[in-house]
Amino acid sequence: MEWYRKNPQEIADELAVSMSDGLSTQVAQERLEKHGPNELKEEKGKSMASKIIAQFSDFLILILMSAALISIFVGETKDAIVIMSIVVINAMLGLYQEGKAEKALDSLKKMASPSAKVLRDGNTVEIQASQLVPGDIVVLETGDIVPADLRLSESSNLKVEEASLTGESVPSEKKASINLDEDTSLGDRRNMAYMSTIVTYGRGQGIVVETGASTEIGKIATMIQSIDEESTPLQKKLNQLGKILGVTVILVCIAVFAIGIIQGRDLLEMFMIAVSLAVAAIPEGLPAIVTIVLAIGMNKMVERNAIVKKLLAVETLGATSVICTDKTGTLTQNEMTVVKLFTNDRIVDVEGRGYEPEGKFLIDEKEIKVDDLKGLNLLLTISALVNDAKLEEKENQFRIIGDPTEGALLTLAEKGGIITKRINGKYPRVKEIPFDSERKMMTTFHEMAGKDENVSFTKGAPDIIINRCSKILLDGDVIKLTDDMRKKLLDQNTSFSKDALRVLALAFREYKKVPEEPSTEEDENDMIFVGLAGMIDPPRPEAREAIAKCKNAGINTIMITGDYRETAFAIAKDLGLAENEEQAIMGSRIDSISDDELREVVKQTKVFARVSPEHKVRIVTALRANGDIAAMTGDGVNDAMAIKKADIGIAMGITGTDVAKNTADMILTDDNFASIVAAVEEGRIIFSNIKKFVYFLLSCNIGEVLLVFISILLNLPVPLLAIQLLWLNLVTDSFPALALGVEKGEPDIMDKPPRNPKEAILDKRMLLGVSFQSLAVAGASLAAYLISLDIYGVENIVEVRSITFTTLILSELLRAYSSRSQHLTLFKIGWFSNKQMLLATLGAFLLLMAVLYIPFMNDIFYTFPLNWSDWKIVLSFAFIPLVVGELSKLVFPFILKEAKQ
Repeated sequence: MEWYRKNPQEIADELAVSMSDGLSTQVAQERLEKHGPNELKEEKGKSMASKIIAQFSDFLILILMSAALISIFVGETKDAIVIMSIVVINAMLGLYQEGKAEKALDSLKKMASPSAKVLRDGNTVEIQASQLVPGDIVVLETGDIVPADLRLSESSNLKVEEASLTGESVPSEKKASINLDEDTSLGDRRNMAYMSTIVTYGRGQGIVVETGASTEIGKIATMIQSIDEESTPLQKKLNQLGKILGVTVILVCIAVFAIGIIQGRDLLEMFMIAVSLAVAAIPEGLPAIVTIVLAIGMNKMVERNAIVKKLLAVETLGATSVICTDKTGTLTQNEMTVVKLFTNDRIVDVEGRGYEPEGKFLIDEKEIKVDDLKGLNLLLTISALVNDAKLEEKENQFRIIGDPTEGALLTLAEKGGIITKRINGKYPRVKEIPFDSERKMMTTFHEMAGKDENVSFTKGAPDIIINRCSKILLDGDVIKLTDDMRKKLLDQNTSFSKDALRVLALAFREYKKVPEEPSTEEDENDMIFVGLAGMIDPPRPEAREAIAKCKNAGINTIMITGDYRETAFAIAKDLGLAENEEQAIMGSRIDSISDDELREVVKQTKVFARVSPEHKVRIVTALRANGDIAAMTGDGVNDAMAIKKADIGIAMGITGTDVAKNTADMILTDDNFASIVAAVEEGRIIFSNIKKFVYFLLSCNIGEVLLVFISILLNLPVPLLAIQLLWLNLVTDSFPALALGVEKGEPDIMDKPPRNPKEAILDKRMLLGVSFQSLAVAGASLAAYLISLDIYGVENIVEVRSITFTTLILSELLRAYSSRSQHLTLFKIGWFSNKQMLLATLGAFLLLMAVLYIPFMNDIFYTFPLNWSDWKIVLSFAFIPLVVGELSKLVFPFILKEAKQ
């Protein structure tokens, strides 16, 4: 309902409430039962059962479970136990890591509106905000969190910070007496106060018109829950790879089974051979290794100030091609800061960050002292005195209690050595004319300690202050303000405003005696102009470098904000995000274009200003429709829908609302845009490493399939048993694959454009590499098998298989070193630069020795302790895949170049 169109008395009549007494306790209780608590319904989390089911829904996992069931059916219990063990370990790892992320999130949930001051039975009482009902009369004071949606009935200099809802950095001035007859955007409804926003100045009173899910924040929360979650690019690729492998396994098994029957082999024997082939073809360790590598990536993210809630979201970051970022608090500091002054006919630049009272004063890039420029000390004094804000320090962090604009002026004064307590003692305030949004000024009256003189200080809108001044302070003297001077001051105000600065003018007036009843007509005229103060919510210094890194990495950055176009563009230009004003558009334009037209607009636009939550969702949808992998960052409720719609949603952990954090895939614990770039880099490294171990595992497994398949075609005994293939795939291959998963990133990983999201894990280079390596692995192992079979004969098949088994394992362990890079040779990356690889291959080799030389292991795996003659056969062929892998890095660029031509 459009409550902002109705006056307070109409609403009071409609909701049957007395403006002076509020609701009775009985009526309030009845309405609470009817409307329910004033709370946002949280989306139900997944049950443990559904989480467990999700861990077993992967296609490869389903195939493995099927293989385990078949193994049990044919009596191969040992095989089944090994297969199911790796499936269970994989599920436990996934549950553990996601559980850790949830616990980290719980520690961030500290925001709420716990209580509210309300009129009940004619008395002002404090109750839990959850007990508010439509019709309640709520009292608002500075510092309060608005507990529900209110139509204001009273307001006195009321300002409300609505950044979490509208994205606008400057607090909104509220006026209860205003009636809005026409459609008005959320950010311009000055007679309303909305749930979760914060009162920064003044006081007010309002009638509760909406509670819980019916509030503006509640509507957004409901819409968020209606957006379905989608699979990540890695999920899609791994599922696709799993299906391809599954179909291939079935076809190969059928073909081998048919060949064996034609050859006259035993039916049960051929069935077991088919199971052996299935075991050889499926990389059993792949799901577990992906889970572990992503888990390691999650832990690295935490070290880089990011909590990733879902394992697969880590990889999605690496594919990000566009980052849609909120401005307030994300690219900027969300702390108004005075950056420029104009006094005594000079422009003064002010350094410093946020509310920390440290910073230099510069003229023409040269530092000056406050006393070096006449009039500057007085300007700072006025800034401190015509001010109701307080500056607090806690644990080396400075924060403002009160209005951010006044906080900026107070910080400015302290930078110049004006200590608030001391100056208030020197100029005690005796009267004031409070700020009013209509006259846009505030004046305070002060006695001058030890003197008979008195003074008033005024701050306000420059055009109004300048026109009310008759004199100006120049070179320490008070002189007449001429029309030319007045024009110059107005021009300077315009110049500051074009730089997106919020400008205030400061003036004073001298009195013999402070007026008993100050009035704006009498006492805010004939003033002496002192100067201008230009302030802005400044960009984070690290954001500029982060955006430059994004550009270098081919990642497009788009600012989406509730602020005005001029302010947003100025920040974007300062950060190097936008170059010209044509790249910035207002959200109202989005309403007038179709989805197809918006898809073209988002390709060129860098700044979307004055946007609504619905606009943000449309922008993200358009980007994704263009094939981009879109990340959406933000901290407010107004960002939450787009955060959920994006491929990767990123919320701010410190300033972010619960709604934003609950919706996001990743949370920045330091609210630093630069941490996003670090996360993207980590994501790229992770995907690159996933490709490396997929490449390694597939070439190993296909090599094993070829070994078995060719042996069957040649009508020879099966060279390896199912239990041997399982051991090889689950243990021996998995250790080096894990080491590949923690490989350091390539030096140029952030100098390349984002990969095409449609690009398969197995690209042309990988397919070519897998083909070469599979043939090398199969050829080397087959040669060892044929030679040992010729020497020892079928009657010593256990020894023959042991030689083949050892040759295959050693060749794969050596080849793992070559898999560390697809284009850099071992001589460039270094043989021993990955310590994990050294430990992995050493561990795998020791396990091989155990299987070969420990008697009870011989019985389990049907192996034989090799003698020196056997080792000579093994070592003659084990190095072949490594040599082929290194040579292929030199040859492939020429082959691929020819293929492109």
